[in-house]
Amino acid sequence: MEIELIQESDVHSLPGLFRERLNKTPDSPAYRQYDIASQQWTVSSWKEMANEIARWQAAFIKDGLQPGDKVAIMIKNSREWVVFDQAALGLGLVTVPLYVDDRPDNVAYIINHAEIKILFVQDRPQWNRLLKADIDLGGLQRIISLKRISEDDEPDDSKLESLSDWVFGLNGTLQTTEINTDDLASIVYTSGTTGRSKGVMLSHKNILANAFASAVCNKWESNERFLSFLPLSHMLERTAGYYLPMIIGAEVVYARSIATLADDLQNIKPTTLISVPRIYERVYGKIQQGLKQKSFIANFLFKSAVNVGWRKFLHDQGRAGWYPGLIFWPTLNKLVASKVLEKLGGELRVAICGGAALSEDVARLFIGLGLPLLQGYGLTESSPVVCVNRPADNIPSSIGTVLPNTEIRIGDNDELQSHGPCSMLGYWKNEQATKDSFTEDGWLKSGDKARIDEDGHAYITGRLKDIMVLANGEKIPPNDMEMAIALDSLFEQVMIIGEARAFLSAVLVLDPDAWADMAVSLNIHPESPEAFLDRKIEKAILNRVSARLKNFPGYAKIRRAHITLEPWTVDDGLLTPTLKIKRPKVMKKFANEIEALYEDNRR
Repeated sequence: MEIELIQESDVHSLPGLFRERLNKTPDSPAYRQYDIASQQWTVSSWKEMANEIARWQAAFIKDGLQPGDKVAIMIKNSREWVVFDQAALGLGLVTVPLYVDDRPDNVAYIINHAEIKILFVQDRPQWNRLLKADIDLGGLQRIISLKRISEDDEPDDSKLESLSDWVFGLNGTLQTTEINTDDLASIVYTSGTTGRSKGVMLSHKNILANAFASAVCNKWESNERFLSFLPLSHMLERTAGYYLPMIIGAEVVYARSIATLADDLQNIKPTTLISVPRIYERVYGKIQQGLKQKSFIANFLFKSAVNVGWRKFLHDQGRAGWYPGLIFWPTLNKLVASKVLEKLGGELRVAICGGAALSEDVARLFIGLGLPLLQGYGLTESSPVVCVNRPADNIPSSIGTVLPNTEIRIGDNDELQSHGPCSMLGYWKNEQATKDSFTEDGWLKSGDKARIDEDGHAYITGRLKDIMVLANGEKIPPNDMEMAIALDSLFEQVMIIGEARAFLSAVLVLDPDAWADMAVSLNIHPESPEAFLDRKIEKAILNRVSARLKNFPGYAKIRRAHITLEPWTVDDGLLTPTLKIKRPKVMKKFANEIEALYEDNRR
């Protein structure tokens, strides 16, 4: 059966995209999710989705909302996320996605800053968490809870209503208000690591142009199945895991949770997976940890499979000649590679990785095992994809080549800059930040340093603002070092310190299970409160750090470390909702401990 691809020329708005898909394949499966009550996976067709969207639109109209009003959504990935988004967009409303686990103070800031009229939450406990934070929630006129509200629930709030009550007795026809392609569709707040989030204004044209351009970067088949687990509040998942599947007519399956992701992969058997590096890094870490328990022969076979698979990949890409060891690939694939990929469902045709840099070691392992892993690059401000590798032109150390409707160049200070229809309208209520984000001739600044090779592949070489300068003038990019250290399963989180200091140190959060194994080998109790104060223990842990940095230049030496088992979280304000480290916050929290590391060496 041929793929029912939607043509870009036939669509001028995001609700228009849904209507076009509805017209083409009304009875095809659109979304699948797990129903806890029946303990079964339930499927919704495009026609069923349209009927539900029409009901929700009737509820929006009942509440008196007008085109241009802002509505926010703060629920987990689900068909209801799509229904809310499509119902709102079809009426000319502006959707503002929020992270389910975001801090109450940041949620309150966004609600006030974006002038939200309606907020859609997961359940009453989530809303109560906001109320108990004693924050000003602005001019909210209604809060809709996805889950039903019990009359016994406390505290009472007249604005709070369950979804079932909100749409009770309502019917209607699917509506699409007159929408200009340049109209504002969504305000997406970036998870800033240094200050307040900025609201990125994206038009219907911005997002559609990005989704259509991304869709032509791969050859799709008629039975594509996406597994969705990255938050839909993240533009990578929203564009590539929601709007793009609508273009190609793919089914989207919503994972139950990150905790059940391994089971969902094997049960759903997705053909497409979109993820951030941390997911692949964790699997990589578990594989490396497991190999330590295996025999010499098992280790030899695994390494041989990766090495031969990598040579096969280079040969298939036309970047290396034939290699005699390739004759062993069918056997190594059967004994090793296929068994690993079976844990990812066994039917993946493409695995997209974006949101942060992917380690070459991780990419080499998965690609060597036969996973079609493609790294890309983007910004919320570019809707979000700027570059991506293609299946037939994949250089894993690069971020790929530019999308067909976008241009890139290297600007001042080696900054990667882009230009095209996907670039944002600007920042909501922040003219100065908008001005600062574009060059005088209208190119969007990325804040990332890069180079572009003769074949058009781009490579990120660092962050303009994340360069550390030691007291001796040595300039050091910490991100690559942190990424390399985190590939050791002992380290859950890593932050390197060294700005204006005599040497590099680090704050290290250890994985409790990996630390327990290491503690036994060091003949100490893993829960000993004094363990990390012992310089011998610190030295043993720093030896693990050094092993991960052996291929870095001489400057990459961590001399001291503050070590802890307490993870950094979104709730404690040390991580953004996209799990990026808020360096200033971590520095402040551990200020005394960090100072002690340097004081000890001055004595």
